[in-house]
Amino acid sequence: MAYVTAGRGREGSPSPGLRAGAAYDGGTESIAAARVLARTFLDQVRERGVRVAPRTSSEAQLVVSELVTNACKYAPGPCALSLEVRGPLVEITLWDSEPALPMARAAEPGRIGQHGLEIVFALCDGFDVQREPVGKRITVRLPLHPRGSW
Repeated sequence: MAYVTAGRGREGSPSPGLRAGAAYDGGTESIAAARVLARTFLDQVRERGVRVAPRTSSEAQLVVSELVTNACKYAPGPCALSLEVRGPLVEITLWDSEPALPMARAAEPGRIGQHGLEIVFALCDGFDVQREPVGKRITVRLPLHPRGSW
């Protein structure tokens, strides 16, 4: 289930109404649905006259895919995704039901898989994890128009 709102953004957001979100059941089909939500949201942001670099849309889809994949693999049950424009950034927040905090592994060139957090860290301008009464909330920030992207 997805929603896109046109209401006010978070307090302090200079772009009210530029947010979207969805709740997923934790099945693997959630991964593709989350990528579609990210792409559609950033297309709508661009249509409202906000500069969004093409690379930002691709990177946001990759980050969302990695976060939702981890939620599907390691957290029992549903997850919730939100995206919001906050100044020059898009803030991506994922809540899942697993209270264990994510741990990036040391780089191992021969390792197959489990590179998701390494990818997310390489792309983002900010990464925060917060334990919740149930589960955790991961927030990632990406620049809407990175230097050299135009």
